[in-house]
Amino acid sequence: MPMIETVNLTKKYGELTALNNLNLTIEEGDCFGFIGPNGAGKTTTIKILATLLKPTWGEARIDGKVIGYQNREIRPVMGYVPDFMGAYDDMVVEEYLEFFAAAYNIHGQQRKDVVRDVLDLTDLAYKADAEVNGLSRGMQQRLSIARVLLHDPKVLLMDEPASGLDPRARIEIRELLKELRKMGKTILISSHILHELAELCNTVGIIERGELLYQGTVREIMLKARMGHVVHIAVEERFAEAAEYLSRVKGVEKVNPRQVDGSVILDVSLAPGGILPVSDIPSRLIAQGFRISMFQEEQVNLETAFMRLTQGLVQ
Repeated sequence: MPMIETVNLTKKYGELTALNNLNLTIEEGDCFGFIGPNGAGKTTTIKILATLLKPTWGEARIDGKVIGYQNREIRPVMGYVPDFMGAYDDMVVEEYLEFFAAAYNIHGQQRKDVVRDVLDLTDLAYKADAEVNGLSRGMQQRLSIARVLLHDPKVLLMDEPASGLDPRARIEIRELLKELRKMGKTILISSHILHELAELCNTVGIIERGELLYQGTVREIMLKARMGHVVHIAVEERFAEAAEYLSRVKGVEKVNPRQVDGSVILDVSLAPGGILPVSDIPSRLIAQGFRISMFQEEQVNLETAFMRLTQGLVQ
């Protein structure tokens, strides 16, 4: 049974369709990266899963329980991290966490132990007496994560947790999320920092205008986005001859010579379908007497896949 599942999940605001028959499946222990342009429906989806919004129609389930009908059973197994946290004025970090622990009916010595544990896990113990509103953006995000860990939920829903953070804070949040995944948490995370999602997540989904375009492993998404191959080749001399020769090889769509640091690089685009295996190119050039000083296949990353698979459309 999936840990998170939506079936034809739809949300309308008047004439605007924010979600259109969304079908998601996230297995227990997955770290799922939710990708899409602003206005694509990511936050709407997360708020429905967090039991904060009601869908217009369709169904969403967390741990087998139906959102809208079993919210009381869902909330103890789910934690929601919004993109911006709020706090009462003049509240210090430890008081903030004890306040929410009490809301989860955690009392007495257990509450003190739980607060201490989450402070240690999120590396905030030394900030226990600091005012929440005086924390940096990165510290506040870590505190927001600490808050949702108080009741040890199975599922974490995280809406742009690295938004607005400096590089060091982003790395710290990423390492914390890796640790949470090792603990067996199921994580749904939306983000615009795609290279970090590729490193953190084992599955991703791409959404645009409220519709899920693709869902699968990072590798599957990249393979789906691949449009042939591009290889970068440098030969020590006879650049024009090499370019002319390659342009006549069956399976080569285009050869683009360019200058890089005094060297001539031949960008060779191969047709989709494997007409010419990439591994054949060096041997062909060597057989023609060319001396290769560099040969590198261009890799499709998650950012490239996102740009190729979406059209940049918003609601």
